[in-house]
Amino acid sequence: MKPRVAILISGRGSNMAALIEAAAEDGFPAEIAVVISNVATAGGLAIAERSGIATVVIESKPFGKDRAGFEAKLQAELDARGIELICLGGFMRLFTAEFAQHWYGRMLNIHPSLLPSFPGLDPHGQALRAGVKISGATVHFVTPDTDAGPIIMQGAVPVQDDDTPDTLAARVLAVEHRIYPEALRLLAAGLLRFDGDLCRSATQSAPERTLIVPAAH
Repeated sequence: MKPRVAILISGRGSNMAALIEAAAEDGFPAEIAVVISNVATAGGLAIAERSGIATVVIESKPFGKDRAGFEAKLQAELDARGIELICLGGFMRLFTAEFAQHWYGRMLNIHPSLLPSFPGLDPHGQALRAGVKISGATVHFVTPDTDAGPIIMQGAVPVQDDDTPDTLAARVLAVEHRIYPEALRLLAAGLLRFDGDLCRSATQSAPERTLIVPAAH
């Protein structure tokens, strides 16, 4: 049996769509069982429905600062649907330490920077203000600390001198859509292992080429 995956969203769900598309391919080792949004108007809900994926709305606003109360309702839904893995796809709500620990090693997030650089909000603005020449995206396990869990996979892109946060975000988003499904595939296929606080892959095969910006002659 393929592990059943829930994708949690709050907005447009572009990474959710990439995961659904990948999981629909023959041989993908996980099943997207449900998309859950904490915002009733999230654009990703319609995309999931068109793809034949069950959707659920558990609005977080009525819970206010009661994160545990919201998580109890969320956990009940996950249990009822036999969910084994969670992918966060632009889910704009922090979890309690207890919830993160309960799902440790089974809950993934993607962040649009090369962590541990530029965690938190406005990562593209952070990158441009720092003047980095390479940025990218990171898939990592979720822990109680924001954007600090073991790194599973990263993808890099060059930063151009005339980039804005929006143009850099668009370039990084294309990488996000490639690495998130691959990270889920590795996890679902049992090809990841923990080495202390680090994540290792059983299919480690880094390319020989390098990315140098500006280009070296």
